[in-house]
Amino acid sequence: MISLRHHAISLVAVFLALALGLVLGAGFFADRGRDSSGSDASVRSERDALNDRVNAGDAFISAIGPRVVRGVLAGRSVVILTAPDAAQTDVAAVKAILNQSGAQFAGQLGLTDDLVADASAEKLTSIVDQSIPGGTTLRPELTDSGGRLGDLLGALLLRKGTESGPAAPDVAAALQALRQAGFVDFVDNAVRPGQLAVVVTGGALASDAGARGSLVARLAAAVGGRSSGAVLLGRTGSARGGSPVAVVRSDPGLATTVASVDDIDTEQGRVAAVLALADAAAGKPGAYGSGPGADAVVPGA
Repeated sequence: MISLRHHAISLVAVFLALALGLVLGAGFFADRGRDSSGSDASVRSERDALNDRVNAGDAFISAIGPRVVRGVLAGRSVVILTAPDAAQTDVAAVKAILNQSGAQFAGQLGLTDDLVADASAEKLTSIVDQSIPGGTTLRPELTDSGGRLGDLLGALLLRKGTESGPAAPDVAAALQALRQAGFVDFVDNAVRPGQLAVVVTGGALASDAGARGSLVARLAAAVGGRSSGAVLLGRTGSARGGSPVAVVRSDPGLATTVASVDDIDTEQGRVAAVLALADAAAGKPGAYGSGPGADAVVPGA
C-alpha cells in the first residue's frame, strides 16, 4: 500500500520535474527573444508565465515540506557541523526543518578556515593525535588528516546504538584542544553527543581551493562511519569540481558512508536533507539533488 508520505514525496518530485522543465523552457524563450526582436513582448509574456509557474511550484514544496518530514526523525538527536563556506541562512533553514521532523538538536560545531588550509595538515595531525581520549582508538585505515579528524570528532560526538563513548570530561578536553589550535569553534556547554550527523557546506569551490574539498569530504565520511547516519549538504553547484559533495560522489568508499544533497539552498533540498538522513540511518545512504551523480531529486521519488 502506498503511504500518504510516499504519495507526497512523489508529488514533490513531479513538481520539481515540472519546475526544471519550466526553467529550461524559460531559457529557450529568452534565446528565442534574442533571435526575434519583433516578438519581444510576446516572449516576455511567455517567460513571465513560466516564472509564475516555477514560483507556484516552489510555494507548493514549501507548503507540503513540513508535512512530508513530520515525525521522520522523531526522537533522534542530531549534531550539526558547518564548513567555513556554509551560508548561515542554509544552517538556519536546516535547523528549522530538522525541528519540523521531530529531531533533537544536540549541538553545532564549526570547522574553521585554518582547518581547511593546506598548510595546516602537519599541525592538524599532531593535535588530533594528542587529543584522542584514553580508551579510544582511531581507525588505522584513515591516514589522511581530514579522515582522522572526522574519526576523532565522530568518536567524541556521535553514538551508535547503546555505545557510551568517552567520558564527558575527556570529550570536553579534546574539543577544547581542537578549539585552542584554531581548528573548530563551538559554544561552551552547548554540544553533546548525538546519534546522527549533518555536515553543511557551501557551493562550488574555486579552482585554487587546493585540497579543502577533499578534507571536508573525508571528514564527513569519517564522521558518518561513527554515527547512526550522516548527510553532507551543499548548495546548488556543489556537485561539480572539487567541492566536498563532488568528492564524495566520485569515491564509492565515501559515498557508502555518508549521504549527500547538492541543493540545500532550495526548498526541495531541505526536504531531501531530512529524508536522506533518515535513509542513511536505515543503512541506505544516497545522493540527491539536481547535480551530477544524484540518484534522484529526493529520496523515494
